[in-house]
Formats: sequence, C-alpha cells, structure tokens
Amino acid sequence: MVPGTRWIYRETDADGTVLEIEVVVTDLTKEITNGITARVVRDTVTEDGQIIEDTFDWYAQDADGNIWYLGEDTAEFEDGELATRSGSFEAGVDGALPGIMVPGTPVPGLRYRQEYYAGEAEDNGEVLAVDERVEIGFGVFEKVLMTADTTGLDPSVLEHKFYAIGIGPVLVIDVGGGGGGEELVSMDTVQPGYATGPLGSPNP
Repeated sequence: MVPGTRWIYRETDADGTVLEIEVVVTDLTKEITNGITARVVRDTVTEDGQIIEDTFDWYAQDADGNIWYLGEDTAEFEDGELATRSGSFEAGVDGALPGIMVPGTPVPGLRYRQEYYAGEAEDNGEVLAVDERVEIGFGVFEKVLMTADTTGLDPSVLEHKFYAIGIGPVLVIDVGGGGGGEELVSMDTVQPGYATGPLGSPNP
C-alpha cells in the first residue's frame, strides 16, 4: 500500500445500480488505541457523482506480511446529508479487535477474522485458492488469490474476492444471492494530500 496509489472500481448491485468506488492510500497515518501506527486508506463510494459512503480505513503490515485491518471511521450519506456513522470502530476501543485483511502466506483452507466489533463489524475470510486466473477489462491476471468472505451479522452474505499480485483486489463476485459484483477499472498515482479532506468532502 504505497502512499499515492489509487484504485477505481465499478460496482453493480442486485438492482442494477452502478456505483464508483475510489480507494486511495493517503500520506496520513493514525495512532491506533492498541499502540499500532496505521496507514490511512480512503474509500469513497459515489452514485452519479454524489457521495453515498465515505470511509477512512486503517491498515498495518506485520513482519510476516499479514495485512491487518485496525478499524474504520465511516459515514453514509443520503441526498448529500449525513445519515449514519454506524459501523465505525477502532481496535482496542469498546472491545473491538483487529483482523487480517490479507494473509501474508495464504494457503487453501486458511480461515481468519477480518474485523470484529460486536454487532457492527464481524467479517471473516477463507482462502479458497492461490492459482486462479482472472480476465477483466483492466487486464488478465495469473496466480490470483481467491477468498470467500462472510459476515457473522448476515449468514446469507458470501463474496468471492480475487487479489492479483502487485495490484490488490481486482474482482468481487456476490455469490450469496445478491447477484452484484465489483471490478477494477483503473489504477494510478495521485499527488500528496489527495483524498485527505473530512468525511463527505475528500478534496474540499
């Protein structure tokens, strides 16, 4: 997660609504309550150019290569107005625990907790394969990591996610009945300070 890296994704939900997701590794860090210095990653979801969800995610990597997820500061918007901050949590606060977003040495069958804040964030992952092939508009990728992502908050949720070496997530397929999906459209680099504005105004 090199600061300045940006990914743009196109997400289509079960109703056919198309969303754009911009993920930016900012040049900011955050001191987490549990003592870890995390990298701040901005995740902004828009529909027809209007922000519907905006999040600061906090990540760190250990000596074994595991990418840890340490919490998020998130906000959802309706008609341009803040609707809820539900889902926000920080590892070490109110019983919230960190989790692994991507294992450093993935092997099929490996299961791991991605995040845990009781009643708010209870996501889990399992490695299904490490040698998949993915072909999307952005490119063709070999030796792709494939995971199954679930949540304890809704047993019907099941997503297959695909991670390409040197790129990160490139494809998400909703196989839990929702019928939606997410695909990487572009990857580039932005200037320092980009996407560091307050929630709801990434670049005021």
